[in-house]
Amino acid sequence: MGTIKKIPQRQCVGCREMKNKKELIRVLKTDEGIIIDDTGKKNGRGAYICPNADCLKKAIDNKGLERSFKMPVDKRVYEDLKRSLENIETR
Repeated sequence: MGTIKKIPQRQCVGCREMKNKKELIRVLKTDEGIIIDDTGKKNGRGAYICPNADCLKKAIDNKGLERSFKMPVDKRVYEDLKRSLENIETR
């Protein structure tokens, strides 16, 4: 019998729903600051967000990234996320 591979689940900081890790965007806290991890492989503390504007708005309103990283998050990070979401939604 073949083994069933477990699909990693992560919680979106916006809607707070558990989803497959591959469906979410990883935001990373590094020594340089907070960045978007396109590869999902970089070192650092990660938080995950659904690739849609509604979840981003919820994450901003409920301070989801601030809570995950236990630090204030610059507005530039949210602007970068908005641009990334626009690129994803237009594909």
